Amino acid sequence: MVNEEPEFWEKSFTEKQEMWGFEPATSAVMAKDFFLAHGVKRVLVPGFGYGRNAQVLRENGIQVTGIEISQTAIGMARKHYGNETTIYHGSVTEMPFDRELYDGIFCYALIHLLDGNEREKLIKDCYAQLREGGYMIFTVISKEAPTYGKGRYLSKDRYELFGGVNMYFYDRTSIQAEFGNAGLFEVTEVVENFPFYFIKCKRS
Repeated sequence: MVNEEPEFWEKSFTEKQEMWGFEPATSAVMAKDFFLAHGVKRVLVPGFGYGRNAQVLRENGIQVTGIEISQTAIGMARKHYGNETTIYHGSVTEMPFDRELYDGIFCYALIHLLDGNEREKLIKDCYAQLREGGYMIFTVISKEAPTYGKGRYLSKDRYELFGGVNMYFYDRTSIQAEFGNAGLFEVTEVVENFPFYFIKCKRS
C-alpha cells in the first residue's frame, strides 16, 4: 500500500472537490449507459477519487470496487456515499489488489498522469482483471487540449504542468499504439473540462 499521498492532490483537495462538485462527469454517464446496455454488473474503478463518478454506476445497480491513492479522497467518499463500497488504498501502479475478474473497468482521467511504463502496466493489469467478454473504458486527455505543449517538456507528448503534474497527451495514433493489443474497438471524442478521448476495449 502507498503511505505517502501526492502533494498536488492533497494540498488543495477541498478546493478541487468544490470545483468538480458531486455531479458525475459526462464520461461517467456515458460509461454507465454503455455498461447497462451490455449487462455489466461488477466494475473496477482505478482512480476512484471521492466517488462522484462511481456513484452514478452504483445508483444504477452496478457493484463497484475502487482503487485510490489518496486517503483523504477515500475518507470523503465514505462521508458522502457510505461504507458499502470496497476501496483499496494504494496506487494503480501496484495493481492487482485482488484476484477478482470484473465485467467492466472504468478509468477516468488517470492514465495520462503516468509515465510510459506505468501506462503500459495499467492497461495490461486492467485487461487481466476483465472476465471474457468484459469491457474496459478509459478517458484520456487529447492533444487538442489548450495545455498541450505547455509547461516543461519531459518526453514526446508529455509535459510537467500545474506546478508538478506530469501529463501525457493522446492522439488516435498513440491510442492505437497503447491500447491496440488490449481489445480496442472504439474511440470517440468527448468534451469535459478539457477535450478527451473515450476509449472502449473488450476482452475476447
